[in-house]
Amino acid sequence: MHILDTDTLTHLHAGNPNVIRNLEKLGDPDVKITIITKIELLRGRSEFLIKASDRNQLVRAQKLFDRTEELLCQIPILPMDENSAIKFEALKKIKKLRKIGRKDILIASMALAHRAVLVTRNLRHFRQVPDLTVINWVD
Repeated sequence: MHILDTDTLTHLHAGNPNVIRNLEKLGDPDVKITIITKIELLRGRSEFLIKASDRNQLVRAQKLFDRTEELLCQIPILPMDENSAIKFEALKKIKKLRKIGRKDILIASMALAHRAVLVTRNLRHFRQVPDLTVINWVD
C-alpha cells in the first residue's frame, strides 16, 4: 500500500507531472489517503470559501471546493483504526517527534499500522519516524 500525504495529493490535483508519472508506473492498485489528509483539504477549502472577500473569490472558492470533493471521491480514504491509534500513542512518547506536529504523527501512525509507504515531499519530518518508509514523488 502507498499512502499519499496531503502535499503529494495537492500536487497530484494540480497536475504535477512527476506525481502523475510515478503513480502511473507504480503498479500498486492500493493507493490511499488518510482521513487526516481529507480533513486538511476540506478544512483549507472551507476556510477559503468562508474568508473570500468578493464574488470572484467566492465563486473560485466554491469551484475549488467542488473539485476537491470530486477528487476525494476517487481516492480511497484510510480511516483511523485501533492499530493506528496504538501506533499513535507509541509515537507520541518519542520526544524528537514532538516537533513534527500532531497531524503528521497521525498520518505516520496510520502508515506504520498498515505497513504502507508514505509518499510525501516532507521527508525531513517523516524520516524521523522509526521504521516508516517515505518517498518523494513531487521533486
